[in-house]
Amino acid sequence: MSEAGRPLEIIGGFESTFMPAHDRDIFETTEHDLRWREDLGLLSRSGITRLRYPVRWHRIEEVEGSYDWSSTDEVMAYLRNEGFRPIVDLVHHTSYPAWLTDGFADDRFGAAYLRYAEAFARRYPWVEEYTLFNEPFSTLFLCGHEAIWPPYHSGLRGFVDLILNVMPAVATASALYRDLLPDARHVWVDTCEFHTGSDASGQRYADMANYRRFLVIDAFLGRGYDVDSQLGRDLAAVGGERLLSLPTGTIDVLGLDYYAHCQWDFSEAGGTAPTPTPLPLSDQILQYWERYGMPCMLTETNVRGHTADRATWLKYVLEQCEAAQARGVAMDGVCWFPVVDSTDWNSLLFRCEGQVDPVGVYWLDADLRRHTSVMSTSYALAAQGVRSADLPAYRLAEPVATWLQGYRPQMAHWDWQQPPGTDIGSSLPRTTTRMELRIVDAQ
Repeated sequence: MSEAGRPLEIIGGFESTFMPAHDRDIFETTEHDLRWREDLGLLSRSGITRLRYPVRWHRIEEVEGSYDWSSTDEVMAYLRNEGFRPIVDLVHHTSYPAWLTDGFADDRFGAAYLRYAEAFARRYPWVEEYTLFNEPFSTLFLCGHEAIWPPYHSGLRGFVDLILNVMPAVATASALYRDLLPDARHVWVDTCEFHTGSDASGQRYADMANYRRFLVIDAFLGRGYDVDSQLGRDLAAVGGERLLSLPTGTIDVLGLDYYAHCQWDFSEAGGTAPTPTPLPLSDQILQYWERYGMPCMLTETNVRGHTADRATWLKYVLEQCEAAQARGVAMDGVCWFPVVDSTDWNSLLFRCEGQVDPVGVYWLDADLRRHTSVMSTSYALAAQGVRSADLPAYRLAEPVATWLQGYRPQMAHWDWQQPPGTDIGSSLPRTTTRMELRIVDAQ
């Protein structure tokens, strides 16, 4: 853990989400399943040994009750022998076996997950850090409230039902790992949110959403919720009191995933992201620190744009994490996610077309070759201990310049540079429209 005033550790990460409808995952669409040695070599040359690394349950147990660990054994042995320190990720979004046909609503999920989790811990007892279930709030919200991912449930009742079907098993796994991996740390990972309202109706919704963001972690820790709040009254109508009696678990590090679209602005007309008046990330981290009092880690961040835009966003988030650290938060590292460009998030994984997402430290061309850039240079410098003040700030290109307009006051003290004209990456978002997270894109 970084002490106050010391450089923050830079952490790597690889995207692996499984798309059950297509029987493909992002390891495969980015060819990390074939190029993993090359990709880990990129990390190593950047000076990084600690990384979030997914375990592909959907490939390990393609046949119910039958585990194939061969590929996992190979990678895990390599990580250990080469001195990497993985934070293993047991379930990343919808990365469950396809035979769980109802996904997180499947009655078989809890027992199957616990068998898999126990088998993993017994096979790799040397693991030092683990994430039992990635982004439980946002994953179950998109699956159960917004009907974006399977099982495509909607509304608050659908959300609560999925929490009740999934989180008891995660809590049981938490206790199990205390016995099987007593020296390892549970890194809870979820979105770092804060919302605003531009009229009275929008502010009421933002207030509710700012309380709702803590619902799953509070249930996991046995903290409950305020039954007299707006959210509490809404939950009463859908049997939300069932959340008050869930089994509880333990957390060692609070991982916060932060993107500009984690801050929405609401009004009678609906919601847009990001809000035009974003709260500084350091203030958001402080909110979580003051609520839970446990070490914090920035476990995901990126921005879709030119490689120079990504380098500038890295400067911003690193500066904000340094500011949180200076204010007394025990910061345990900063993870840009992912190391190489991901794919198909332009449709929120509804389609599987291999469309490259321009978000990585290393960018992918049409043949999925990995390329360095000003982003990978800044990333390596940060890994060497260079502070945010000494990283370059490149003038933002469109559409990122418009997308991040509300952040400009927080960046006003920077000395801006002109980005190199040829160092842009590939598969860039349209430059004629404002970038927004639009759920309709997934329909």
